[in-house]
Amino acid sequence: MTNFIVYPAIDLRNGKVVRLKFGDPDQQTDYGDDPAAAGQRWIDDGASWLHVVNLDGAFGEKSAANWAALESIASLDSNVQFGGGIRALGDIERALNAGANRVILGTVAVEQPSLVQTAIQQFGASAIAVGIDARDGEVKTRGWLEGGGISPLDLAKQMADFGVQTIIHTDISRDGVLTGVNAEKSAEIAKATQLQVIGSGGVASLDDIQRCIDHELAGVITGRAIYEGELNLKEAIELC
Repeated sequence: MTNFIVYPAIDLRNGKVVRLKFGDPDQQTDYGDDPAAAGQRWIDDGASWLHVVNLDGAFGEKSAANWAALESIASLDSNVQFGGGIRALGDIERALNAGANRVILGTVAVEQPSLVQTAIQQFGASAIAVGIDARDGEVKTRGWLEGGGISPLDLAKQMADFGVQTIIHTDISRDGVLTGVNAEKSAEIAKATQLQVIGSGGVASLDDIQRCIDHELAGVITGRAIYEGELNLKEAIELC
């Protein structure tokens, strides 16, 4: 598998770097108040992309500090994909203007799918990814707090029809708890749609990275494992 990318995650709440267990805001661990320093750490380890999430935006809360953090992260020597609370074309434009290379659409892909199609036409497919966050076979929306009433595969097929090229598939039941990435489910989506699928949720070791490579995914996102030293990011990048 060529061009496999390991994406270090920088999840933001009120401008601080955090990780949540199962996406639950009441199960938060803080990892510092300097997002740009976190980004530089991962770039120094070889990261070519950073995965930045505005958790406050996803939860529908004020997020000015996270947008400021995005600008500081985007000023570093790395590509940035950014999501969380992106619900309008103006939000996409704002993120791109702030320095993001790719903007992730999640809730809006379920609630206003036509907006995704418009975004592809306006900004180009390379600037847009769709985040499919699922638990028990159902896509979740609005910070994973609500049910979307659609299966991950059905949503992926719809997005493929709109011209989406990149999907980020997160297994919520594994996110932030180091129980192993669900590479198999991500691969099912990739094979059924021929889309570039990035796996996410539960990465704990080099074995998870290797399984994602073996399943021919486009990449994988890792957060808690690299912050807590369970996974060496440099070794993970060298693996692929």
